[in-house]
Amino acid sequence: MKQRARSAQDKQQRFQALLDAAERLALEQGGVRFLTVAAVTERAGLHRTGVRRYFANKEEMLLELAERGWGQWRDRIEQRLGQQTDLTPIDVADIATGTITSMSVFCDLLTHVTLSLEGSVDIERARRFKTNAFAAFDDIVKRLSQASVMTPEQVQEIMGMTTMLAASFWQASHPTPTLAELYRQEPKWGHVALDFGPRLKRLLRAAAVGLTQQRADTD
Repeated sequence: MKQRARSAQDKQQRFQALLDAAERLALEQGGVRFLTVAAVTERAGLHRTGVRRYFANKEEMLLELAERGWGQWRDRIEQRLGQQTDLTPIDVADIATGTITSMSVFCDLLTHVTLSLEGSVDIERARRFKTNAFAAFDDIVKRLSQASVMTPEQVQEIMGMTTMLAASFWQASHPTPTLAELYRQEPKWGHVALDFGPRLKRLLRAAAVGLTQQRADTD
């Protein structure tokens, strides 16, 4: 018999267990679009009605997972940077690419946050997500600008581009079963489903170099 969480620590553990279960299932099933609350609670070992104590709906659960992802991305960048200094624009682009492409579910969620998740929760929950996501983004920009030859404004632009391109490329490279079959039948259309990592790196490298060159030309 599944037990209710009694202490604050128990509740936090079950809260994290639900997020962990959602992330694992999304990885196994090819994306968050296929998740159901019932499957997540079953994987977490909780009673399906108990999830309402933690999240109002599936969208709030996924928004929480996206918020956690922002913090994890910031931490991964920090780990990659270590004590490095004087990084080139290409170095910055490669760090952005390498860290975000290692977070498949986060890339997937970046699309859904904009399309539906933020609009499916109450305003205070949306405010908390925005506050924490922007705080993580600002931390990333500050840390990368300190460790590189790029200005904070240039880093801000390249990291904003990273999130937009990663979201789009991830969706294209992880087609639905219907589209996957269509691409198998029509290979000429399948180029859009190529692995998104190399394309993301090429474009971010070009953008990072271009931003710094633009400044040099202006100066």
